[in-house]
Amino acid sequence: MSIEHAKQLADNGANPRLTGDMELLLAISQDFVGTPAMDETLANAIQQIMSYMDTEAASIFLLDERNGNGETDKKLTCLACAGPVSIKGLTIDRNQGIVGRALAENTVQMVRDVSVDGDFNTAVDDHTGFTTRSILCAPLTVKGRMLGALEVINKRKGDGLFDLADKQFLQVLAGMVSLAVHNAQMTEALVEQERMRRELDLAREIQRNLLPDQPAANFPVHGLNLSALEVSGDFYDFFTLADGRIAWGLGDVSGKGMNSAMLMAKTISLFRCLGKTVHNPPQLLAILNDEIAETASRGMFVTMAAGVYDPATGEVLFANAGHQPPLFRNRSGTYRELEESSPPLGVLQGMTYTEQRLLLDGGRLYVFTDGVTEGWSKDGGMLELFGLKALLDRHSMLPPAEQLERVVEALVRPGVRLRDDLTLLVIG
Repeated sequence: MSIEHAKQLADNGANPRLTGDMELLLAISQDFVGTPAMDETLANAIQQIMSYMDTEAASIFLLDERNGNGETDKKLTCLACAGPVSIKGLTIDRNQGIVGRALAENTVQMVRDVSVDGDFNTAVDDHTGFTTRSILCAPLTVKGRMLGALEVINKRKGDGLFDLADKQFLQVLAGMVSLAVHNAQMTEALVEQERMRRELDLAREIQRNLLPDQPAANFPVHGLNLSALEVSGDFYDFFTLADGRIAWGLGDVSGKGMNSAMLMAKTISLFRCLGKTVHNPPQLLAILNDEIAETASRGMFVTMAAGVYDPATGEVLFANAGHQPPLFRNRSGTYRELEESSPPLGVLQGMTYTEQRLLLDGGRLYVFTDGVTEGWSKDGGMLELFGLKALLDRHSMLPPAEQLERVVEALVRPGVRLRDDLTLLVIG
């Protein structure tokens, strides 16, 4: 029976019980609409249900979305109750007792004498001192999705036995409660999504602010960073030292998501702070390694290349901590990969790193993350190293900033998500 049909009958002078039933349904529905907090709504509703149905106790159990082992929908937890003892917070297996049977069979369970029901579990009575004699329990479902159960215990009036009218009325109540719970859960999910969106927006803004501002077109170092997700695990930085040289660094944090973003923020902050006074690249990476190894989450690490460039002489001093080899293109167009096998930052404290020296002499040094070479080119295949070389050759006469723009154009297509963060630094 729909609420609208029941209201019509009540208005036409139907029996007093139907009128009372309708009044309760309207009162509870108004509570559901007027109170967005699910805990408060359920607490008010269960008190009204117990009082109107004249029972000694009533409770609402909901399925946990996730338990401590990461499994879903395995436990039922009492979110609201009314009566002489409180069982709020009580957790039981979803297949336990008469409540579990209601869920398993997806039907209202009417047990007039629990002492002869093999599924009745006395554990709650033993713990609370309450005596259960009879139970009426209805499953809570919405569109085939099981949410929990609504239960009333020990009818007071008459012969103390639940009847068919009680059973039908509880089923109507269960439908209303189910819809209210579903709507509240959807609202909570939307609120949580909005909170996460704001946090991600803030994290993305913080990361953007950690990256260097774009320099003048004639500055000898330029970089770019594009994130595949809301936040990035890649980073780059450069800044001018007091002696005129330029400190630079580029890295890639293992993993994805917020943990990687937090480690990225820590690493780039340490690099900028320490790099202003520690100008020896191997020594700088060793200090960064010890700091990161001390506090990084288990299994996380950072690959990084860092160095200093002297525009006056064209000399680059750098060290590599497990990052893929930088690519040097000399002025005649020949490429050389600058390989080094030192370990990433954060794996183990006390590591040492090797200094490498390079004279640009009119050439350019490219330092990049694997998101560049593993990105999809417009022809549908991965760019790979030979594709990157061809791309750089094609635009070798352009200034560094414009050359980087051409790389982006080759890898970024509207509506196509990047496979990985894309970060590239050009020196010279």
